[in-house]
Amino acid sequence: MSNRSKGSGGSPTGDSAGNGADNDDGAAQPLLAARGLVKAHGKTLALRDASLELRAGEILAVTGPSGSGKSTLLHCLAGIVRPDAGSVTYDGQRLEELPEKRLSELRRTDFGVVFQFGQLVPELTTLDNVALPLMLAGTGRAQARERAGEWLERFGVRGQAESRPGEMSGGQAQRAALARALVTGPRVVFADEPTGALDSLAGEQVMTALAHTAREAGTAVLLITHDARVAAYADREAQLRDGTLAPLEVTA
Repeated sequence: MSNRSKGSGGSPTGDSAGNGADNDDGAAQPLLAARGLVKAHGKTLALRDASLELRAGEILAVTGPSGSGKSTLLHCLAGIVRPDAGSVTYDGQRLEELPEKRLSELRRTDFGVVFQFGQLVPELTTLDNVALPLMLAGTGRAQARERAGEWLERFGVRGQAESRPGEMSGGQAQRAALARALVTGPRVVFADEPTGALDSLAGEQVMTALAHTAREAGTAVLLITHDARVAAYADREAQLRDGTLAPLEVTA
C-alpha cells in the first residue's frame, strides 16, 4: 500500500466535500463506521465481528482472499443487505434502523456503487446509462444528459457517449460505470473489484481515474479488491479473513 497526495478542485457538478483524511484532528468523526458486523448466508458465516471506519475524502482498500466476506461487507455498508448483528452508521444514521425507502434514497444520492462488471443497462447508450441516476432523482433529461457528458469527458470516454455497452471495450465500459457512480455527487463510492474483469493496463487506467476524481471531489471510497496493485491506490488497507477485520482501523 502506498499513500498518495490528494488533488484539489471541484467536480463537474460543482459539488465538493471536506477531506477528512487530511484533517489533523484525530477526533474527527468517521463518515461511515461499522461496529461488530455479523452476517450469515444460510449456515455459512460470512462476517463475524467486522468493524471499520471510513472518513470523508479517504480511500480505504479492503483486501482478502476469495470467499473471505469482502462483497458481503460492502453490501452491508451500502445498505444493500442488513447485517444479522452489529451496526453501520453513516453520517450519524444507523442504516439497519432505516426503512427501505430511505436506504433507496441514500443509494440514489449519497452512495455510488461500482461492480466488477459495471452492470450498465445494455439497451441504453453510454450517455443515457450515466444520466439515468440523475433522472431517477428527478433531474430533467436534457440537464441529466449534459452532466453525464461532462462526467464521460472526465473519464476519457466522451467519444463513446452514443455507443451501447456491448460496443465498448471492458475498460471503457468500466470507466463509464465509474462516471455513472459519481455523476450524482455521492459522498461515498463503494467499488467491488472494479478492475477484476480488466487487463492490467485497463485496470490501471480505471483506478487512476477513480482515485484522481474521488480525491478532487472529496469523495470517500471503500474499495474491495484482492489485487495488491489496486490496493496501492488507497490511503489505508484493511485485511478481511474468515469474515473478521481488525477492529476500528483508523489512519495514524
